[in-house]
Amino acid sequence: MNREQKRLMQRQGQVGADGAPASRRTSVQDVQRRRRDRATPGEFVRQIREEMRQVSWPTRPEVINYTSIVFFVLVFMTSLIFGLGYGFAKFVTFLFVR
Repeated sequence: MNREQKRLMQRQGQVGADGAPASRRTSVQDVQRRRRDRATPGEFVRQIREEMRQVSWPTRPEVINYTSIVFFVLVFMTSLIFGLGYGFAKFVTFLFVR
């Protein structure tokens, strides 16, 4: 476990400051605190909109370029795998027919 994971587990209350596992008992205050920290459905949608505005969306030419690259690689890999499978099948058939 690295330092980052350990700190995350400490923030979540899974381990103590010394690295020993924390007790699994949850108190009423913990449950009430988690319920208070929840976002309402409207607030949740607003947060999603705000995050989606920060996304760097690709332009139309970039999408077309990436799509064509993926398509051609897909066709190439499919034909390569088919060709190798067909070739090996013919080779094995040749060995056993002889």
